[in-house]
Amino acid sequence: GGNYTTTTEAFIAASGRAIQGATSHHLGQNFSRMFEITFEDPETQKEQYVYQNSWGLTTRVIGVMIMVHADNQGLVLPPKVASKQVVIIPCGISVNLSQPARDALFDTCRRLEQNLIDLGIRVKCDLRDNYSPG
Repeated sequence: GGNYTTTTEAFIAASGRAIQGATSHHLGQNFSRMFEITFEDPETQKEQYVYQNSWGLTTRVIGVMIMVHADNQGLVLPPKVASKQVVIIPCGISVNLSQPARDALFDTCRRLEQNLIDLGIRVKCDLRDNYSPG
């Protein structure tokens, strides 16, 4: 138990709903007394129990982002929050593709990856053999 709680509510236009965006709980000295969390008061040199607060924001923000940017087709994160903005996957690889053609395709993918990195884009070139697009 906290002494009091404040909240911030956010309206999600895409769904027409609201969500509790953040909370701040003033815990007072309830938990510091329970767990013996103290400090020495610099003015009185007496031991005092600390006052504590707790905040909730990050997981709610992630949840709202998923709610807004996902549907039954999957999740598409906004470029600013995606760990990778671009994933390069070579297409057209089959058992009939010669090794020189495969090497040339992979080299092209790597050059494109480097060009994007040079532009400040977070990119990954996925050249794994055991996966195929589609």
